[in-house]
Amino acid sequence: MPQQHVNEDGQIVLNVSESAVAGLTMDDYAIRFNARFGGVPTDIQVPVGAVVGIYARENGQGMVFEPEETPEPPEPTPPTTLKKPAKKPALRVVK
Repeated sequence: MPQQHVNEDGQIVLNVSESAVAGLTMDDYAIRFNARFGGVPTDIQVPVGAVVGIYARENGQGMVFEPEETPEPPEPTPPTTLKKPAKKPALRVVK
């Protein structure tokens, strides 16, 4: 996060409109998008629990959320190794 845009409370207001960001994705753990800060494209990932509020720029209406702990993403499962068959499979004709 570009630190020059963060306020003294460690917060930042982001404009996440369709015209302001690219590649917006949201899931249970984070909000991800690409935005420009001073003309420099930057990939942003915000944990869902870090979102303090959402409001409409047009009228200032919105909602504020209670702080919560960010859920940890599930641990990736290691790939399973497939055992090779001991012998080649055989086909036979059954009449």
